[in-house]
Amino acid sequence: MDKKRVLVTGSNGMLGMDMVSFIGDLYDVYRTDLEEKKNFRHDGKRFSKCDITDGPTTIRMIKEAKPEVIIHTAAWTDVDGCELDQEKTMKINAEGTHNVALGAKEVNSILIYISSDFVFDGDKTSPYKEDDMPHPVNTYGLSKLKGETFIRKELDKYFIVRTSWLFGKYGKNFVDIVLDKAERKEELKIVVDQFGSPTYTLDLCNALIKLMAVPTEGHTAGGVYHFSNSGSCSWYKYAEEILRLGRKQDAKITPITSLELDRPATRPKVSILDIDKYAAFAGKTPRSWEAALEEYLLVDLKKEAKDHVQNFKK
Repeated sequence: MDKKRVLVTGSNGMLGMDMVSFIGDLYDVYRTDLEEKKNFRHDGKRFSKCDITDGPTTIRMIKEAKPEVIIHTAAWTDVDGCELDQEKTMKINAEGTHNVALGAKEVNSILIYISSDFVFDGDKTSPYKEDDMPHPVNTYGLSKLKGETFIRKELDKYFIVRTSWLFGKYGKNFVDIVLDKAERKEELKIVVDQFGSPTYTLDLCNALIKLMAVPTEGHTAGGVYHFSNSGSCSWYKYAEEILRLGRKQDAKITPITSLELDRPATRPKVSILDIDKYAAFAGKTPRSWEAALEEYLLVDLKKEAKDHVQNFKK
């Protein structure tokens, strides 16, 4: 039986790299990004160089690959950078997503779009549900919301998966930043008044695989899902747990407010996602962010380093 063909955009990114590795043995995987990034886990996975802001090239690439599913992870995720260059942000995150949606429409693919908790303003005191009204407070969130709008306009078969506070082996993330600064004995000034839910890329990959397995006979499939690890915290509490698991409790960590940090982009105060819909679909609640973080720091990073050494010796 032929394997389902899956195209992963943004295959060099933190989520894209993990996604290709995660599904590599299960599906016929195609990768695409601006440049090919060598990774031994991606050996044998076909790659097409593509800039999603180039509409004709993107559509042509998708028509040539003929994927049954497109997992669209490509995005510019530097929230402050996005605020300082709004034109570039919209070109990549909104127009680029529109181009991918048009390509998916040409070949009747299911499109899985990775969106963000930042489509919400953070004024709600309880977790955000899928049908809550989006109201982004920064350019990044607005660009992701526009991407959602394009997908709804162009496609009948799609999943919009909003997630939050991603961490994983590939790409710089908050966990790496905290541990790097602690290692260099730098003071950590961490925001105490913003709340959300950390999400491990591997757990998100597993959720996406479950969604991909949904039968798609008929005209429509999918909808909007929220996914994160369960539980929530402030950035400060998150940093404390990172330092504890990383055995860096001697690091100097100081709580500060959002106003004290003074960054170009406003962040939502509370962007916790309600994951009940996904939990009902999957038949279980995702594990806690603390358990996921512990596995990431104490098991997966060590295994990744060992695997790279063994591969280098081959």
